[in-house]
Amino acid sequence: MSTTTRTARLAGGLLAGGLLLTGCSYTSQNVSCQGTSCTVTLSGEGAEAEILGQTLTFGGVQDGRASLTVGGASVSCGEGESVNAGPLELSCSGITDDSVELNARLN
Repeated sequence: MSTTTRTARLAGGLLAGGLLLTGCSYTSQNVSCQGTSCTVTLSGEGAEAEILGQTLTFGGVQDGRASLTVGGASVSCGEGESVNAGPLELSCSGITDDSVELNARLN
């Protein structure tokens, strides 16, 4: 194997690993990612999480619907619903009076 091929494979592996590590991070809440899909729980109005390169902001719950903002797009979803917000598809899996649990993936 040539040095160029070995270096390219190593760089590709490091790049792929780096993308998985930076695919999402959290600023104040629980975030768990696997590949291009993340699960997040946001508690308290104004809570934010960085998911797949997008900032997701929780605006609260009213009448059983969670208000969310992603990249300037405002949406709301009820438990069991899926909505598109900017480049993300959000699936609300659990809603309480002051929190939302959802799955997010790139559209």
